[in-house]
Formats: sequence, C-alpha cells, structure tokens
Amino acid sequence: MSHNPAADSGGDQIRRAFSPPPKRGVRAKLAHESSGHDWWHIHRVVRTVRTIAREEGADGFVCELTALLHDMADDKLNADPAAAQRELEAWLAASGVGPETAAHVLEIIATMSFKGGSRPPMRTLEGKVVQDADRLDAIGAVGISRVFAYSGAKNRPIHDPSVMPRERMTEAEYRSGNDTAINHFYEKLLKLKDLMNTDYGRRMAEERHRFMEAYLDRFYAEWEGLS
Repeated sequence: MSHNPAADSGGDQIRRAFSPPPKRGVRAKLAHESSGHDWWHIHRVVRTVRTIAREEGADGFVCELTALLHDMADDKLNADPAAAQRELEAWLAASGVGPETAAHVLEIIATMSFKGGSRPPMRTLEGKVVQDADRLDAIGAVGISRVFAYSGAKNRPIHDPSVMPRERMTEAEYRSGNDTAINHFYEKLLKLKDLMNTDYGRRMAEERHRFMEAYLDRFYAEWEGLS
C-alpha cells in the first residue's frame, strides 16, 4: 500500500485503507479499561499525533496508525501480552499496509514505552512523534487525572511521606508497584518534559509541566492543612 503523507491526513488514509477501520476494534477492546489507558487515551493521543506530525513533517499515516494500535499488546492491559502481540502482528500482516510499514509500526510500539526511563532513543521521526504524543497525555491536567485513575486501579496509595521516590529503577522495579501516586510524579511525569523528541512536543510539554508543578505545590499545602 503506497501513501503520500503530504496528500491528506493520516486519518483520511486510514479510513480509506481499512474496512472495518482499526478504530472500531481498538475502541471495543479498551472501552471499559479503568486504569487511564482506555479508548479516550487513544483518542487524545491520535489527535495530538495529528498536530505534531503536521508541524514536524512526519508521515501522518504511520503516526496515526501507530497511535491507534500502541496499547493493543501492552503488558499492563493484557493477561497474555505475547498472545496479544501475535494478534497485532497477524492483523498488520493481513491488513495490506505492506511489510515495511507494518515493521515500522511494530518497531515504534515496541520501543516507545517509558518503563523506568532507560529506553533507547526513537530511531525515526514517526517514532519520535508518537512517543511525544503518548508522553504528553501523561502530563498536565489529563496526566494528573490518569495518575490517580491508574493508582486506584492498582490499589496504590495517593501519598505516604515515608515512602520516598525511587531515583533509578530497572524495568522490573518500575513495574513492582512499590510506589505512591505522588511519587509517580517524580519517578516519571516530571521527567518527561526533558525527554520530548520534537520541537513542537517540547513546546506543548512546557505548559503542562508547569501545571503539574503548581498542582504539587497546592497538594502539599493542603496535605499539611496550610491551604
């Protein structure tokens, strides 16, 4: 399948290329997810991807297709991540996008997750765009909401002053759950501004980062009964 990223939006190309469109399957799978990785997370990431891809001159088709599919095999959301990965690979192989595009989408999905912050840099512009869009949804007002949704789903406390944020973690330690919602700001969210790949992503991250800092100031004041 050939496509010209300058001709129209990635969404237009996806709607023409697939019947039924992948959006339907993604929405059905994630509609009732309660950890902050639901369909509306995908919806927001897709919209942000469109903006950044347009500003940065990336392939909108690859960016938007990857954004739609990026959580379908996520180990946080699947009891059998390996089976979900095989299902995703089989769908792409049968979709008609071609092996090069399918490989590109799968490569981005495999390398975009934070997982403690020790991941290698994204290789392609499209990967950088999708990773930025996903990370932007983890910060700012929406990001704060998702921290507490995820913490509730995982029975993680809001705050415990005796539990200190972890400075350096392996992927296993990051996933261990020995954490609080507030600590997650320091272990991940406040780091994301400086990890943005694209100029436009960095500009979007600045304001969201400042909002989180202001929120934490207010949180600690209220925690101590000072506000």
